[in-house]
Amino acid sequence: MNDEEKKIQLKKYKAFATGLFLLMTIIFVIMTVLEKRNSAAWMGYVRAFSEAAMVGALADWFAVTALFHHPLGLKIPHTNLIQEKKDQIGDNLGNFVVENFLSPGNIRPYILKLKISTFIGDWLAKTKNQETLISESSHIGADILNKLDDSAVTAFISKKAREMSTDLKINTIIGNGLEYILEKNDHQRMITELSKQIKDYVLNNQEVVRERVKKESFILIPRFVDDTIADKITTGLSKYFEEVEVNPEHPLRAEITAKIMAFSQELITDEKWEHEFRAIKDNLLNDEKLHRYSADIWESVKKSLLKEFSEEQSPLKDYIKKNLDELSQNLRTDGSLQSKIDGWVRHTAYKYILKNTHQFGVLISSTIGNWEGKELSNKMELEVGKDLQFIRVNGTLVGGLVGLVIYSISQLLD
Repeated sequence: MNDEEKKIQLKKYKAFATGLFLLMTIIFVIMTVLEKRNSAAWMGYVRAFSEAAMVGALADWFAVTALFHHPLGLKIPHTNLIQEKKDQIGDNLGNFVVENFLSPGNIRPYILKLKISTFIGDWLAKTKNQETLISESSHIGADILNKLDDSAVTAFISKKAREMSTDLKINTIIGNGLEYILEKNDHQRMITELSKQIKDYVLNNQEVVRERVKKESFILIPRFVDDTIADKITTGLSKYFEEVEVNPEHPLRAEITAKIMAFSQELITDEKWEHEFRAIKDNLLNDEKLHRYSADIWESVKKSLLKEFSEEQSPLKDYIKKNLDELSQNLRTDGSLQSKIDGWVRHTAYKYILKNTHQFGVLISSTIGNWEGKELSNKMELEVGKDLQFIRVNGTLVGGLVGLVIYSISQLLD
């Protein structure tokens, strides 16, 4: 019900209560006139009822009106109470709410009933809700990206990259990387593949070997001797590297492993390599290049994200939907996850409410305190004024009955 409807309703009930008072007044006047002409016994009872009813109606009208206004505009003490006691009402109402509604004993049963996980799981299980969530998130994400200052973001990325690279020791990273490869024995596959490539290269380039042998040979040595030597070289090399390829325990493998290990240790401990890689790093990551790299990275990331956000179906949205499905399923079926989430929500809510209960009282008090006194009085009259009019009606009827009883007793005593 809006304020206009409440105003109409209040006027209606005020008119009813006032009409009842006027009715009693008319009856009193009529009975008083008739008693002078014809003093029938029943007239005295009716007059006594109407007279007392008028008194009761006026008394309750004064009491109800005094809450919200000065009766008849007269500034009688202890009237217009709500407007005059506005600040006190706000403080008392705030304290009342805090003490009676936000006490630990009152809020604990409601907190314990919270089951956020199940609610969220059921909500996310609906396709429409998922689509709405993804769509709205995409709009928000795209809006944020478009509003970001590209130069500021580029400067931020460049600054962070500079901070991270300042103490970055590339020689240590490469050395540790080589040691990791050795520990995992992954370098053996590289040796196998390299041996195969060398073997195939030698076999596929026998003519090159022959020409090289002939070029380096003495002029007096016959051609067939040079060819024989070249064939021996290619055959020997190909067989050697074939042995390395097929034999995991070949001595060359152990020798290569030892060399790589020694080199990795040298990379880590020798300052020469630290200086070398620092020079390379400083050259590659000077301020100008770093800014350009950062701008390219941001431009690429922004373009990709905007594309993902704008398309109806994109890998990013599909990925999000897949994870929402999994999350929804887990929230509805995983008791351990439900217990953790609900427990955290309950604990946090309970702790936050108890910690800030006084703020609710301050909010109520300050809100009421900021209202104009007349505004508060009018608001409260709209809310409870209708019911208070029944006090006037009851006062009229009860007053009349009390007057009737008193008049009846007086007649019996006479």
